[in-house]
Amino acid sequence: MTGLLLAIIYLAFISLGLPDALLGSAWPSIYPQLNVPISYAGIISMIIALGTIVSSLQSDRLTLKFGTGKVTAVSVGITMAALFGFSVSGSFMALCLWAVPYGLGAGSVDASLNNYVALHYKSRHMSWLHCMWGIGASAGPYIMGFALTRQMGWNSGYRIIGILQVILTVILFISLPLWKERGAGAENSESEEGRTEALKFSDIVKVPGALEIMLSFLCYCAIEQTTSLWAASYLTLHKGVAAETAASYASMFFIGITVGRALSGFITMKLNNTQMVRLGQVLIAVGIITMLLPLPGTGSLIGLIMIGLGCAPIYPCLIHSTPERFGADKSQAIIGVEMASAYVGTCVMPPIFGLIANYINVNLFPVYLMLILAVMIVVFQRLCRK
Repeated sequence: MTGLLLAIIYLAFISLGLPDALLGSAWPSIYPQLNVPISYAGIISMIIALGTIVSSLQSDRLTLKFGTGKVTAVSVGITMAALFGFSVSGSFMALCLWAVPYGLGAGSVDASLNNYVALHYKSRHMSWLHCMWGIGASAGPYIMGFALTRQMGWNSGYRIIGILQVILTVILFISLPLWKERGAGAENSESEEGRTEALKFSDIVKVPGALEIMLSFLCYCAIEQTTSLWAASYLTLHKGVAAETAASYASMFFIGITVGRALSGFITMKLNNTQMVRLGQVLIAVGIITMLLPLPGTGSLIGLIMIGLGCAPIYPCLIHSTPERFGADKSQAIIGVEMASAYVGTCVMPPIFGLIANYINVNLFPVYLMLILAVMIVVFQRLCRK
């Protein structure tokens, strides 16, 4: 039964990734049809992110009351409803309204599932599960592209993903009895059910190391999302790489993350979580330095792959170490604020570099990444000492 539950969790992580990149791949078809500026994608993305932050902060309260299985099943169901809402929307305002449950459904399930895996399974599974997320995030745009190239419309792309979420929701509700059993190889014997009341945010930030772990997640997601959003522009405007080639180069960053997480699962059998995070930070630094060197576009490609490989172990290993650092009884609350901090980094830091690129110079892209990495290294060292 434990193996069956783990298979369902792997399936759930693929499902988590499926909707994440849909908006970006569908927006070129959406905004002309709705007759809105291209920049309005940022409004929808911000609404989704805000909903995710809110639900992440509520994950501790919800998981304590209903359990991980029910929170996961209901959250996926909410996301499913939002996807079908997108598929029938004919106006920008409708998309904004459906973006609210879109974000609310994502935050709680992300935090609850990550906490459950951190408590009950070994670090390698956390890395492989986040690799599954990468597969889902890559498959979503492919499905949308399939719908668009066959003249089915962007609405059909959302509808197809929604149908896949219906199937997963049914599986999750059927599997609810399995969630009461602990996973094999659980590394934390301390019960996560030691509390009956959710921790308040003001109490969480007082926990030694909480601010450091929040800043670590903010910095990590700032690096990941800034690289994702601005790498192609940097290659085109600074390195002189053709736009089409730059787009394919930028995709190597995500391939580096996905392949890196697959490999990280094996490396965690030799290195602990702290060592894995430090290894990732070193690889990111090497990648950034490579991009700073006066090399042609292919040199920057190597740098992007190195940054992707470096990003690979950091997120899953930081999450997996949470019960060990803060105690299983506090892990759900801590992971909730970790997820919220991650989405703050996603929302805030890439636009800040956009202003830098617009008003100063896009050439500062690697310098910006290096500064964020330096902050992450400092706060992570403080976390390790605490």
